[in-house]
This record gives sequence, C-alpha cells and structure tokens, in this order.
Amino acid sequence: MIETNKQDDIDEQLDTTLRPQSLDEYVGQEIIKKNLHILMGAAKKRKEALDHILLFGPPGLGKTTLAHIISREMGAGIKTTSGPAIERVGDLGSILTNLNDGDVLFIDEIHRLSKVVEEVLYPAMEDGKLDIIVGKGPSARTIQLELPNFTLIGATTRMGMLSAPLRNRFGVINKLEFYSEEEMCQIIERNGKILGVKTDPQGRVRIAKCARKTPRIVNRLLKRVRDYAQMNDHSIISNNTVAATFEILDIDHLGLESSDREVLSIMIDKFSGGPVGVQTIAAAFSEDVQTIEEVYEPFLMQLGFVERTPRGRRVTDAAYKHLGVKIPENREQI
Repeated sequence: MIETNKQDDIDEQLDTTLRPQSLDEYVGQEIIKKNLHILMGAAKKRKEALDHILLFGPPGLGKTTLAHIISREMGAGIKTTSGPAIERVGDLGSILTNLNDGDVLFIDEIHRLSKVVEEVLYPAMEDGKLDIIVGKGPSARTIQLELPNFTLIGATTRMGMLSAPLRNRFGVINKLEFYSEEEMCQIIERNGKILGVKTDPQGRVRIAKCARKTPRIVNRLLKRVRDYAQMNDHSIISNNTVAATFEILDIDHLGLESSDREVLSIMIDKFSGGPVGVQTIAAAFSEDVQTIEEVYEPFLMQLGFVERTPRGRRVTDAAYKHLGVKIPENREQI
C-alpha cells in the first residue's frame, strides 16, 4: 500500500511537471490562445482583473492547465476547487473572502454546483458582493460583503448541464477541441525531453494515433512506454518499442483498449449489433450509463464504430471488420 501511494505521488509530480507553464509552451487550441493573448493584454493595460471565463470540452484537453497559465501570466494567485467540494454557501463565502485583488478562482466541474450555492455566486460575479444570511427565523438578516476584484474560471465537461443564468454571466466562453495528430506528436516530443527519453518520429506517431486526441491520455501512454524502454535498455523510443508496450497493455493500433473492444463485442454478441439502448449496454457491461456515454462511446463514435439512431446505439460495419467478425447477411439496415 505504501508503494502504491509513493507511485501515485510520483505520477502526480510528473503530471505537474509535464504541464506547460505559459501560452507559448501550450500546444494546440490556437484560436483560444489568440483570444486569451488579447484578453490578458487588454486587462493588464487597464490594470483590471480578467472577465470571467468558462472553458468546456471533453476531459483531458487542458482546461485546468489553461486556468493555471492564465493566473501565472496575469501575475495573480489561484485558488482551485470543484463544484462537488462546495457543499454549502459558507464554503463558497470562505473561499471568496480569502481571495486577493486580481486573484483567479478556478472551479472544476462547475456544472455540479448546488442551486443554492450557484445563486449566491451570481452577485459575486456581477457586482463583487457576497450576500450572507445571519440568524434564523424572524431575527434573520442579510449582510452584504464587498469582495476583491477576482476572475472566476469555470471548467465543465457537460455544458448542457450548466444553468443558463450562470452560463450567461461569463464574459468569455471557450470550447476546447480535440488535438490533431501533429499537435499530439509535438506534445510527445516536448514531454519526452522532460521525462529524459528520446523519441523518434515513428514512435511519436504510433503513440499519437492511440491517444484518442487527448493530451492527458498521451502523457499516460508516454510514461508507460518510457517504463518499458528503461526496463529493456532501449536508448530511444521507436515504433517497435511502442508496439511492444501496447501489446502488453492490450492496446491495438487504433488505440482501442480491451474494455472498448468488450463494449463492441457485447453489442455484437448479445444484441446482434443493435440498435440497443444505452441503459441495456450499461447493464450488460456492468457499468453505469454515464461511464458508457462519457468514457467509451465518444471514442468509438470518433472511429465510426458506433452510431446513434432513434432506436438506440448500433455497431457499424467498420467495427465488425476491425474485430474480425463476419457481418451477418440479414443485418438490419438503417
């Protein structure tokens, strides 16, 4: 158990080290970077805090990293928390009143804020005021506290779950896009140097193809390939090194892991390839619906292996071919 905790600490330190420290180091999201350069430059000239910023997109694309870069480039402090961690109004009040002028408050998974906490956040964002109710019953009274000028950066993976009143109070809303293969290779080359390993172009491409266009995943795969290379005295991470590592991890040439293939196999073997409801897939896979929709389904749909229909999810012919399964002659066409 002690060894596991040590390894977790090491991986956490490495993840922090691998994070870019400035916008110039940050790979990808070029439109967002250009907008942030203008936004931060103008705010510095006015000597004001930045407008509130909302970042949304799938997990692992760099929302937290961007928040830390923004605070660093603005020369401001940053307080990091998450929607589920702010359970009571008092929790939010404690955080807001301890901010300094110009500081950044980063709330991850902001869509999971409770309605009561969210309503207290509205005047804080708009007017820089915090309304606190003291006492109960007829003797209760409201105290209004002046807050320092601060920037709220919210991050969410589920934009649709964010209430309209909260969403409309953000002055800047940016969607993070998936990364191109070229951008992923740049990340691998940079982070390989930080980790002290050399990578050749073929090795970088092989890792990039299997990383689901997501920096968090590419860093995880890079560290596992580095482990294999060091244990086998490989001086450089080549295509063969990556292939050998992925064979051990049971990752195929498209980046599908065993669990991804299991989802496809369940749909094919138990439900004739679909259409089948996501609740049924989740039950057969012994997982919750949210995990199916957020972890497995997006990548399978990117590859064109699963499609959504009015009657449910359906495995495509491409998935049959990838798994080496014969396509049924009487397969229903939609």
